[in-house]
Amino acid sequence: MGGAIYIHIPFCKQACYYCDFHFSTSLKKKEELVMALAKELKLRKDEFQDQTVETIYLGGGTPSLLTIEELQFLIDTVYNNYTVTEHPEITLEANPDDLVPDRNRNSMSPRAQSRGLIFKDYKAIGINRLSIGVQSFFEDDLKIMNRAHNALEAKQCLEEATKYFDNITIDLIYGIPNMDLEKWNANLEMAFSFGVNHISSYALTVEPKTALDNFIKKGTYPPLDDHLALQHFNHLVERTAKEGFVHYEISNFGKPNYFSKHNISYWQWKPYLGIGPSAHSFNGVQRSWNIANNTKYIQAIQKEELPNTVEHLTLNDRYNEYIMTGLRTIWGVSFKKIANHFGQDYVQHLKMLSKKIVERGLLVISTEQSDEKSHNYILKATPKGKFLVDGIASELFILN
Repeated sequence: MGGAIYIHIPFCKQACYYCDFHFSTSLKKKEELVMALAKELKLRKDEFQDQTVETIYLGGGTPSLLTIEELQFLIDTVYNNYTVTEHPEITLEANPDDLVPDRNRNSMSPRAQSRGLIFKDYKAIGINRLSIGVQSFFEDDLKIMNRAHNALEAKQCLEEATKYFDNITIDLIYGIPNMDLEKWNANLEMAFSFGVNHISSYALTVEPKTALDNFIKKGTYPPLDDHLALQHFNHLVERTAKEGFVHYEISNFGKPNYFSKHNISYWQWKPYLGIGPSAHSFNGVQRSWNIANNTKYIQAIQKEELPNTVEHLTLNDRYNEYIMTGLRTIWGVSFKKIANHFGQDYVQHLKMLSKKIVERGLLVISTEQSDEKSHNYILKATPKGKFLVDGIASELFILN
């Protein structure tokens, strides 16, 4: 069976105002942390002895702050301790300012000394997919979000990256207050102009205790507008479809053959290891997550202890997670799979609770390539229901 490895690099140059991921803006412990990541990979190899690693994802934080040598060290550690498929998908999350040369500004990242050099280095160590955090091509949006890069760097980065990589995804944020539809469309058109084959796009959200949360409470930043976000989302769905993208998950749009294999492994319940502070893991019956503290993480790993919390998932927990992930994707929720994994009582529960939601036009039951006897009906979100899918899924949960 195939599985995935996620490696969390918990460093950033500065804190984006909306972000609640675990990271540090101090690089003092970078070398220690990289060694600890490698050691955790070695400590946990027995957990994956029956798996073949199909994808490796270097996320964060900002993995592009690591040197080529550090990235290669981590990738080599995976290869030296795990069974890796012949052509794994290896993704690196990166920020535009780390991928373009800039000799006039001090930087914490290993900047390329000439155009294209950094991309050649990435390819040489096995990275074959880039996830670039653009967020917006407009200067005012980037300043509002406190991004480390500027609009010019975003464009320069993609101009160079697309010369060396065809498997590139970019992040774009919609629902930003004061961003009208014309400006949002301009962001999309700019992305299309570079020929990227995948876009991950998320509504701006207010997470507790973030700077954005504080600004809105103080009245120094306008509150978010759900109607505006819905307008942006609908336009995103329409325009990407016209450009040949498949809307295969609520926040993900890919050309055929460019879907994220790593993310699909999450949605299709494949086992995955999360390495690094705050990283989550899943083996089919239990979920675990590492402590979100760099110092404590390093200290524990150095003692050969795993600083994690383990949650054993009940049958109801696993059912609820399947409903949540399934409804977010084009593959939907399979009645046959529910019958096989959870039992007929769960099928009946889903049929009962989904009936009214189907009547509201938010869900649809597909009988494509199936019949009633096979119980292989597929429950999917309709175009109207996609924007509301997380709330819809919660209505179908079974509470312990």
